[in-house]
Amino acid sequence: MREGWLIDGDDRWIWRFWRDETAWVRDTKVFLDRGRLLPGEEPLLKERRYLRKDAAEQLWRSLQTQGWKQLKTPAWGATAEP
Repeated sequence: MREGWLIDGDDRWIWRFWRDETAWVRDTKVFLDRGRLLPGEEPLLKERRYLRKDAAEQLWRSLQTQGWKQLKTPAWGATAEP
């Protein structure tokens, strides 16, 4: 998993899953950012988590079973990085 995006059924909240490139190969970690897009403004980033890859993949699958859909294009760019 390099990067992936999920959006809720109401098209309001977005999760971004992206790999920590500095983590050890044997202990891969993933950042998870949760936020929402605001019309005419920068994205509102509300939460960041740092999980092991297996826990992040489990959350990804769980969110999809709850109705979250995968985004094909990134919702925000490098300007939104904290």
